[in-house]
Amino acid sequence: MRLLALDTATEGCSAALLQSGETAELYEELGRGHAERILPMIDELLTRGGIALAAVDAIAFGRGPGGFTGVRLATSLAQGLAFSAALPLVPVSDLRAVAQLAFDEHPEARTVLVCNDARMGEVYWACFERLAQGTPGQIGLEHVTRPELIKLPGEWRRSDVLAGRGIAQYPQISRLVRHAVVSDRLLPRAGAIARLAECDFASGLKVEPHDAAPVYLRNDVARPG
Repeated sequence: MRLLALDTATEGCSAALLQSGETAELYEELGRGHAERILPMIDELLTRGGIALAAVDAIAFGRGPGGFTGVRLATSLAQGLAFSAALPLVPVSDLRAVAQLAFDEHPEARTVLVCNDARMGEVYWACFERLAQGTPGQIGLEHVTRPELIKLPGEWRRSDVLAGRGIAQYPQISRLVRHAVVSDRLLPRAGAIARLAECDFASGLKVEPHDAAPVYLRNDVARPG
């Protein structure tokens, strides 16, 4: 399978090309300028891979939650590329992408609480368990709340891993939630999105470009912090 993936939901800006089970990824952390960097990244990966956009099977993108501008950029760019090449899209949660990275980093872990910084004194968060194939399965809903309102699933005694930049931004989370280890530098990356999208695509979880939608969670995006 050949799959192109992109993500701009956080300060991380990345693109990845998966083909024949191998993933090539370009990743940068930017304060701004994602719109100027993401297309050159995609072009470079396709050139390196020796294929045209129309030769991939699908395009995956980080559909959020994340920064309003970044999530909207990823969605609209993925839609434009998909329309131009008549390709399907595979939306992937940015929280799930961090969970995959956490499981990769801690192969013994079975559970992970992912917290990405939502600014305005809040975090985007969700809980995940490792599935048989090593990918994260979401438990419950995705949330945006103040850190002190995070709650683990009732059956969990602790989270094996606390993951995501939200943990670094709000260290009180590690005092409120029982855990084994912390991976507080992780951001979503297109390489993880590509791997998750490959599984989703095989399961039929793809959408037409006009049906792709960003996930913001927060409605009042203009509220000052």
